[in-house]
Amino acid sequence: MWAVSRRRVSSSSVLGQSFRNARPSSCYSSSSNEAYAKTLVSRKGTSQVAGIVGSLGFPVGSRPLRDVISFVQRYPPIFVHTRSFSADSGELVDAVVPFMGESITDGTLASFLKHPGDRVEVDEPIAQIETDKVTIDVSSPEAGVIEQLVAKVGDTVEPGTKIAVISKSGGVTHVAPSEDKPIKEASEPSPAKAKKVETKKPKAETPPSKEKPTAPSLPPPKPSAKEPQLPPKERERRVPMTRLRKRVATRLKDSQNTFAMLTTFNEVDMTSLMKLRSDYKDAFFEKHGVKLGLMSGFVKAAVSALQNQPIVNAVIDGDDIIYRDYIDISIAVGTPKGLVVPVIRNADRMNFAEIEKGINILAKKANDGSLSIDEMAGGSFTISNGGVYGSLLSTPIINPPQSAILGMHSIVSRPMVVSGEVVPRPMMYIALTYDHRLIDGREAVFFLRRIKDVVEDPRRLLLDV
Repeated sequence: MWAVSRRRVSSSSVLGQSFRNARPSSCYSSSSNEAYAKTLVSRKGTSQVAGIVGSLGFPVGSRPLRDVISFVQRYPPIFVHTRSFSADSGELVDAVVPFMGESITDGTLASFLKHPGDRVEVDEPIAQIETDKVTIDVSSPEAGVIEQLVAKVGDTVEPGTKIAVISKSGGVTHVAPSEDKPIKEASEPSPAKAKKVETKKPKAETPPSKEKPTAPSLPPPKPSAKEPQLPPKERERRVPMTRLRKRVATRLKDSQNTFAMLTTFNEVDMTSLMKLRSDYKDAFFEKHGVKLGLMSGFVKAAVSALQNQPIVNAVIDGDDIIYRDYIDISIAVGTPKGLVVPVIRNADRMNFAEIEKGINILAKKANDGSLSIDEMAGGSFTISNGGVYGSLLSTPIINPPQSAILGMHSIVSRPMVVSGEVVPRPMMYIALTYDHRLIDGREAVFFLRRIKDVVEDPRRLLLDV
């Protein structure tokens, strides 16, 4: 409903009322304004007219007639139209995409966790945004009910993009009556149509024509043996790549195109490390609340090797070499959505228990898709354990901007010659892929040899030999 508000006249004189009545609200032409002003001046005088105009809110004062007329021409009365808005549906709040990180500008709306009509609480996730690195939750800013979903699954969204509308009052959008009717009612014919259908006479059936039996068609010729047998199109599926998979593919291909990668191999006798784990696993768990695994031993061995060969911890940047005085170990973790590489910060200052706790926390977050950008940024060296999947031997690819990566593999009992005798030993192949532009073969072999020595005899870590 439209309401018209006018400026209230401070003067209650009859002259002021006549001034308002003398000019219709629908007249806005300058010639009409001038005629009204001259009429009032001829009847009441210039000073009184100026006072009336001033009482209407115009700073005219005692001015000559031409100033009054020109002022009226320039500033006609103003009519303000206002509209009252209804608040029956309650206050609405927009759910927008949050800030996703410094290096992330957009993402793909992967899924909605809530739908229209669902109740949500404050900071409860309602959608998931898939980026090049992590999956980010969009949380509800207020408690209420999902009123409307603005975006669609698969849309590319940026920080600040509205994806849903939440009603704080808890109202649910009602479905139109036409939508509430079951489908059966729409399919039922009306009574008039039903009568017509009943009164229709069945058509006379034509007697079957006697036709001569046709000769059986010949089967299609079989394809020649040289013709390739392609699967039918209906057995194929085309699925778009996720942003994480596309990012991994791009980085791996860039790594192959950038680095002069070379891989060197060695084998490790796991007897000593496995015996150490077996002897102290119960006491270790009782004191630290975490199981003692093999990864912590390889992380400590990698830290020792990086300290002995600092060039492996460095990286090429243009025409310079950047030597890192810290050791951040990246652990490659395979998830259903793709490969992620969270980072253990300052691994050189951590003991076995702290390393195991850090690995468990990062692995759990990786599987849940709750890793943050900071937990995957950086890293000076990567360890990839393909042995958990049964890999016997592989050549891992460098994770830029690093210069080397260590590949672990499965443990297999093989016959080994020990002190002149052939005995079964749990053996593991290890591989080091390095950037040959920066790291020479000598440093790479020494590096891998140091890891072998520490894993086969962990007492070297205590004696620093």
